[in-house]
Amino acid sequence: MTQPTIDDLLAPILESDQRYTAEAYLFVRGGLDHTVRQLEKPRHISGQELLEGLREYALSEYGPVSKRVLSEWGINRCVDFGNIVFNLVNEGLLGKTDEDSIEDFLGGYDFTEAFIQPFRPRQPQSCERR
Repeated sequence: MTQPTIDDLLAPILESDQRYTAEAYLFVRGGLDHTVRQLEKPRHISGQELLEGLREYALSEYGPVSKRVLSEWGINRCVDFGNIVFNLVNEGLLGKTDEDSIEDFLGGYDFTEAFIQPFRPRQPQSCERR
């Protein structure tokens, strides 16, 4: 029996929820791995920790076009990350604790501030004349 490919594993999710592309799911999985690697020792991470890890991961992978890339995949707000995570959980591809919920991904950060602001030029400081 052959092992299922990632495409095979994602197919039911992509069929039932067409808001996000396969790349969005692969990105979240990669961002989760990135976030866990930042820890001193592996453990379960909270939704807020994952959001921060996904932000860092996007900036390191896509730099100033992060927001645009994520948007092309259907990700425009933090809750979209949560929807992807819980789609993966519901399909048995990620685990969760009883304390984890989609509400962990509400609020989060503003995508413009998180992904565009770091690349905007700083305002020049005014020089006082003597």
